[in-house]
This record gives sequence, C-alpha cells and structure tokens, in this order.
Amino acid sequence: MQKLDMIYEGKAKKVFQTDDPALVIVDYKDDATAFNGEKKGTISGKGVINNKLTNFLMQKLEQAGVPTHFVRELSDRETLVKSVHIVPLEVIIRNVSAGSFAKRYGVEEGIVNDSPTIEFSYKNDALGDPLINSYHAVALKLATPEEIETIKKYAFKVNDVLKAFFLECGINLIDFKLEFGKLPDGAIVLADEISPDTCRFWDSKTGEKLDKDRFRRDLGNVEDAYQEVLRRVMG
Repeated sequence: MQKLDMIYEGKAKKVFQTDDPALVIVDYKDDATAFNGEKKGTISGKGVINNKLTNFLMQKLEQAGVPTHFVRELSDRETLVKSVHIVPLEVIIRNVSAGSFAKRYGVEEGIVNDSPTIEFSYKNDALGDPLINSYHAVALKLATPEEIETIKKYAFKVNDVLKAFFLECGINLIDFKLEFGKLPDGAIVLADEISPDTCRFWDSKTGEKLDKDRFRRDLGNVEDAYQEVLRRVMG
C-alpha cells in the first residue's frame, strides 16, 4: 500500500491518499484543541494512544454488528481505512449529565439519565458546530431521514456495547461523539475515532476524569489519564 499526497489535515489527524482510491491512511497527531480551536496544546503520545484505542474498539464494534471504516493498523500512529464521504453531523450520546449539556440546561454534572439521549451538531467550524435536530439535518440536505434512522440505530448500539465494555475496565462512559461516513454505494459506516478526545471517561470508583476534560479544564496529568485508559482497555 503506497502512501501518496495528504488530502486533509484536521485538529487531531492527517489523511493521505493511497494507490487504491477506495482506501486512505489516517495519521494521528499529538495536537490538542478545545473550545472550537480557541485553546491549543500538545498531549505527548496522544496520537499513538488514540490510534490504538480506536482500532481496538472499532474491531469490537464490527464484531457486534456495527459496520466501520477500519481496515488495518499500519503503525503506532497510522491506520488504513475505507475512504468515506463524512456525513456532516456530530452525533452525541449522553448517559450522564456533563460538559455542555450540564451548562446549557443548568444542571449539575453527574446526574445519570434514565435512558441515553442523542443530539446532533452541524459539523461546521465557521458556525461553531451548532446543535440541530433531525428535521434541520434533512432540510439542510446533510442526510436523508433513512440515513438519520440508521445513524441513530448504530449510535445507540455503539453505546450499549461500549458502556458495558468500559464498565468491565472500571470506567463509566459518560458521553461521547461519533461521526459516520458514506461508502460509494451509500452504506453508512462508523468513521473518525473513539478515544479520550471524543469520549468522557470517569473512573467508576473515584469519579476521576480520564479524558480530554483534563486538558480543557487544566486539571493536569493529561498524558497519565490517556495512558491509564489505554492500559485498562488493552492491558
């Protein structure tokens, strides 16, 4: 597999063409951003951790019946994935009140929801990724009603699988962001990453935060928290 030109660079990853138009290479960076890019920094070793965690969890989800873009891990930081057209929706599942949800609705963090909630953000940096509902998404032609139903079904399935798995690792899955892509045949698959960058992980005994909130809120020991998640998940 030959690595060709870079076609995209985001906040946390670079994407490169390959000699197969159906496949691209994702390269994970150590760069960290928060608050729509207003806060910038580096989390040493983050790229390696997020790459390995994502690939492990994507394979676990594939086994549970959630299709993903994962093909194979190439190195500590690089993974071969299917080339997809990203659906411009951030899909957020929340099991416990935290972060923007708690702030937006004036509730304290840590309230366990009776059932998981789902929300969508329009993936648009210039607009600050505003919250939208499924009707807005259809009106803006971001996805069809059928695609949204498929995305919702997969997102809740991801939650069921990962929530149970992380609990076995002594971690509560508080909330997380997913992104989905479309293959050339129109099939919806899970894309992007699943990591402490995109999930809130709290230690199930102490409530200690083991995710990017340590960077966002200047809590310190950011690298240690990421390493701890990797250690618990992969031993």
